[in-house]
Amino acid sequence: MKTKRRFNYTNIYESFSDVAFLMLATFIFLMVTILLTSRLAQEYEVPKLKKEILELKNKLALSELTNQGLSANLETMALSADGSAIDRVVQSTTFGRKDFDLFVQGLKQIPGSDIHLVVDASGSMHGLSNFLIPILRVIVIRSQKKLGAITWFTDNEAQTYTGTMGEMFDKLMSGAPFGGNRETIGKGFRVAARNAPPPGAYLLIGDEPSTDIVYYSDIPSPVFTLPLGRSDPETNRNYQEIANKTKGKMLHLDFK
Repeated sequence: MKTKRRFNYTNIYESFSDVAFLMLATFIFLMVTILLTSRLAQEYEVPKLKKEILELKNKLALSELTNQGLSANLETMALSADGSAIDRVVQSTTFGRKDFDLFVQGLKQIPGSDIHLVVDASGSMHGLSNFLIPILRVIVIRSQKKLGAITWFTDNEAQTYTGTMGEMFDKLMSGAPFGGNRETIGKGFRVAARNAPPPGAYLLIGDEPSTDIVYYSDIPSPVFTLPLGRSDPETNRNYQEIANKTKGKMLHLDFK
């Protein structure tokens, strides 16, 4: 008599077990492959990034050297006896050589050996900032005065920079906001007097009158004022008053 073959459940369990083991092995293989690929990519990218960083550092160092060279050339040009080079700088701006000579002549009346620039950095000065620095650099050198410090002011904020002339002008262009709508000249002079020794004189440069109170008794040196831009009666009155109260003088520079 033929017996019935019983279904072997053990074979099913073994099949599932084999499939599960195969899936686990595949998963582990994929994980190892991903990790190895990531590690190889990292080992390739890190040196590449280090190389790019080194190249950027070299370019930055080269730019700094170039900047120093340009500054040195400008100072040499400004001090040279030949006026042709300085003429080209002046003519590239919006005012003429006559006004430039009158302005320098006024600067030479400043007492002492150094000056402290106090610069309006509000939004109204933004349009003037592009050519303000190179011309101020030339003016300071030709005035035969040492630039002791620069203070900018706007919206009841102010900051003073010291160092070499090139460093101070660079800091002014990178740090001054040339934004805001309040010409807080009083705040500027308080910060200037607190953060730097009294100079031979201060040179105030701006294009609008003060919006806060200027405490003249707290200003330790005469203030020579220079209103820029449009001829505004209120600005001229305010700058003339600051000059008179501090025993300084208002300078004039007409744009043509």
